Amino acid sequence: MGAPAPSMIVWELFSAFLRVGFFAFGGGMAALPLIEREVVTRHGWLTSRDFVELVALSEMSPGPIGINAATFAGFRAAGVAGSVAATVAFCLPSLVLVVVAFGILDRFRSHSLVASFLRGLRPAAVALIAVAAVSLTRAAIGDWFAAVIAGVSFFLVVRKKIDPVLLILLAGVVGMAVYR
Repeated sequence: MGAPAPSMIVWELFSAFLRVGFFAFGGGMAALPLIEREVVTRHGWLTSRDFVELVALSEMSPGPIGINAATFAGFRAAGVAGSVAATVAFCLPSLVLVVVAFGILDRFRSHSLVASFLRGLRPAAVALIAVAAVSLTRAAIGDWFAAVIAGVSFFLVVRKKIDPVLLILLAGVVGMAVYR
């Protein structure tokens, strides 16, 4: 059996990112492990190394990281049509949920079950972000110098409040000099 037809890949991208969009509570960073599972593990559209590069590009690009990751992954898998399918599918559940929830949540915000549900979502979102961090660390740190770059970068952002975009560009320049 050969590779799926391009239209089938576009449909698979739409389906995969619709699933991710439905369960991506906590924002784009929390969605990264879900995206990785779909594009690397489940469908093999990207390698682990490709996924790390996708995350770096998504972080550097303007806009939300989850949407950028969906757009880039869709493009890598099936060109412009894949990019559109993945992006629309990723955003669709949030759009529907926000429209529906806005009216309901405002009316029932003080209800104890709703408040408890929302309080329970917060730690789960933190856990998903931690999973993304661990997964990316394993895939991105391939040698001791990469570990040094990661450690120094972490220190500069947390302690010295260096602009993350500037830091990414500086790390890229250091990488060009060291890994030539």
